[in-house]
Amino acid sequence: MSTFGDRIPVTIVTGFLGSGKTTLLNHILQSPDHGLKMAIIENEFGDVGVDDGVLKTSSEDQIIEMMNGCVCCTVRSDLVKVLKDLTKRASSFDAVIIETTGLADPAPVAQTFFVDETIQSFYKLDGIITVVDAAHAIQHLEEEKPEGVENESVEQVAFADRILLNKIDLVDAEALAKVEKKVKSINANVEIYRTQQSKIDPNKLLKVNAFSLDRVVEMDPEFLDTDGEHEHDQSVSSVSFKFDGELNITKLQSFISELLQTKGNDLFRYKGLLAVKGMDQKFLFQGVHMLFQGSFDPDYPWKKDQTRECRFVFIGRDLDKASLLESFNACKVSDDELRFVVGDAVLATVDRGVRKKGTVIKLWDEGNPYRVKLDDGTEVWAPVDEDDYIRPAN
Repeated sequence: MSTFGDRIPVTIVTGFLGSGKTTLLNHILQSPDHGLKMAIIENEFGDVGVDDGVLKTSSEDQIIEMMNGCVCCTVRSDLVKVLKDLTKRASSFDAVIIETTGLADPAPVAQTFFVDETIQSFYKLDGIITVVDAAHAIQHLEEEKPEGVENESVEQVAFADRILLNKIDLVDAEALAKVEKKVKSINANVEIYRTQQSKIDPNKLLKVNAFSLDRVVEMDPEFLDTDGEHEHDQSVSSVSFKFDGELNITKLQSFISELLQTKGNDLFRYKGLLAVKGMDQKFLFQGVHMLFQGSFDPDYPWKKDQTRECRFVFIGRDLDKASLLESFNACKVSDDELRFVVGDAVLATVDRGVRKKGTVIKLWDEGNPYRVKLDDGTEVWAPVDEDDYIRPAN
């Protein structure tokens, strides 16, 4: 166990939804440079976790998830319990990283290390890292909240001792300078690192003794007041899904495309780990507002004895849970058999309603229900088992 004296260093990683916190954790966990064994405490706002399935850990690293609430309020007592439980195996790790939900105010999390005697005797708060999304920072930092409701993104910047200004490749120099000026107007002395994909030398972040209680108390005289309350924006909610089974990727992509067009500005964060029928790799996707990324990742194959399941989380404003659930369910692959078998003669739609004769040569190929060889020798996919895409030849 490598500690500050006899106390274990703790780093809080915060930042608004989709800024790159989990990507940062993956870089730290995979880096050989720091030589530390980590205990990672993850907080998910919804009741379905996705990030635990995409963190790349060694056998010596440990991950603990805290679900269905924000660590700065509804599950704060769980954080205290987790930290106390970890003291029983303190010899098995060198440092703790707490990744908060993007909606968390870091102040109550940091406060935990100064108001609980047991926690204070075992742990030392090493620093607060805030990951800032350069492409969306201004939008969130300048958002007007209802009276009495705090702007969490402002609090995250204010309490940081280091800022990772991330996704700098998505903005030009003028926009980047504007973001840095805004950050400095909130936290004048904070150290800013510019990053892409949250890549940074972990030694600049870990065991650097950056947290200053004096600075925080000067900024927020009520920091150590355990009776203080804060209120989240009640229009922001999380909608989560989890089920055993598989999806049709074409239906899913159509659903996501329509959702982004109609609700993009209200979608603060969405992410998922999905099983797609006909594919051996897991489909990982994530997004912030209109920016969507998704792919089959060869580093995340489905194991033969592993239950194929789907996990999907939306976080945003004024979400219609029933509508989202209905749309998501429509992407599921049913247990019914496909209408055609290999060798069947079919008409396949190839372009703008043009149908050509062909023969089914494979089922569930690369995520598509059918692979069809047309009579002219060309091979095409039928992405959905419906008449709009494929129908009997006769």
